Amino acid sequence: MEKVIFFGLVIPIFAFVLYLGGNAIMNGMSAKNANKKDENLESNEIENSTDTQKNLSEELSKLNDLLKEGVLTQEEFEKAKRKLLDN
Repeated sequence: MEKVIFFGLVIPIFAFVLYLGGNAIMNGMSAKNANKKDENLESNEIENSTDTQKNLSEELSKLNDLLKEGVLTQEEFEKAKRKLLDN
């Protein structure tokens, strides 16, 4: 009789502990996946900003070359530069 009472109490407690452990593991895994998604978004944003900076510097170099060659006047150069920097 004592064994029945003992196991009647231990089995539900053990099941509850397993439930809590499984729930904690699942929450941890979902948080880890969310962090990975955030890191991927941040790295994509960094790559995009780097590409934009490269494009901007290339465009400014082209404008400067045109100015040096005499194709653009100083006023046209400043106007085009402002237009590039405002975007």
